[in-house]
Amino acid sequence: MSRVRRGRFISFEGGEGAGKSTQARRLVERLRAEGLEAISTREPGGSPGGEAIRDLLVNGPPERWSAITETLLMYAARRDHLERVIVPALERGAWVVCDRFFDSTRAYQGAGGGAPGELIAALETAVVGEVRPDLTLILDMPVAAGLARAARRGHGEARFEAKGTDFHERLRAAFLEIARREPDRCLVLQADAEVDALSAQIWTAIDQRLGGARNG
Repeated sequence: MSRVRRGRFISFEGGEGAGKSTQARRLVERLRAEGLEAISTREPGGSPGGEAIRDLLVNGPPERWSAITETLLMYAARRDHLERVIVPALERGAWVVCDRFFDSTRAYQGAGGGAPGELIAALETAVVGEVRPDLTLILDMPVAAGLARAARRGHGEARFEAKGTDFHERLRAAFLEIARREPDRCLVLQADAEVDALSAQIWTAIDQRLGGARNG
């Protein structure tokens, strides 16, 4: 896929219970209030094919799939999502706000599950190409607090939530390392901040990193 620049692409990343879905929804509402076309989507999922694969990934016992099998399923879903939703939206100038993207595969299947980094990198190159987020917001919080929040929520990615504290500590470290390596794309925000305050920080980040919504 060739690089698409007419729209803007923002991804939210972080561990379980970090509040990504809430903040992604608020951001889309704010962008629409500014008179912009903005779509809210998610991974795994986001397209009919992607959602079918999501059911396979997020349901069942933690050991249902190996990390390599999960990686292949994630990238099958991602390709369909890109072809059918993300790229068409960017090409028409829309803002795309995605709850998880390729960084989650790096963290969950790579650092968390032990899938080979060279496999993930090769799939990322072949499947995603240059269609990458303009800004990735990593919502960070202590693992125990995030898992407790996810448990209270009572829905979501239960199969991954059940993988154990050590797994989730590896995820957290991986997301922070991604941000350290790619500071031009990634910004870490503290997810245990008050919801309105965090939304304000996100809007400020868009203004500073992307030149404001009106200039998108």
